[in-house]
Amino acid sequence: MAKVIARPSTSDLYESDFALWAERQAALLRAKRFDELDLENLIEEVEDLSRRERDAVESHVERILEHLLKLQLSTARRPRRGWLVTVDRQRAKLARKLTTTLRNHLEAELPALYTGLRRPVLRQLEKDNVRSQSLPSACPYTLEKILDPDWLPPNLHGISDPMSERS
Repeated sequence: MAKVIARPSTSDLYESDFALWAERQAALLRAKRFDELDLENLIEEVEDLSRRERDAVESHVERILEHLLKLQLSTARRPRRGWLVTVDRQRAKLARKLTTTLRNHLEAELPALYTGLRRPVLRQLEKDNVRSQSLPSACPYTLEKILDPDWLPPNLHGISDPMSERS
């Protein structure tokens, strides 16, 4: 007599093997077997997709802002090329992800993103003797400038290099 192996319930599978749970949900959707879907967890995961996309674009903007501020305010000459490369990379990643909805989200969240980033950037700039008064209290850049692959802020100390002479 053949043994019957019990399959874990869909909700148990969600907790124990997320990858297999997701594959099964996709297979059920393709087969239009909607009555077998784990709707509670599926709805939660679809909502999380949107949150993850927002978090990803916010993270790219934060990195761009951080490095634009360093480029503008720092007296350091040495790490500038790395900051420029980071700005370029993050802009390229952001451009691939950006949709109208995510762009609108960033436009609305830019002041809060900047506020949250201000203190950590200031701590990094302290080593270059940048005083807190030098760091604007509100975001000094528009979203258009942040996204523009050809725009960089001028350095307040007159420091430039060949990569930054494109503004």
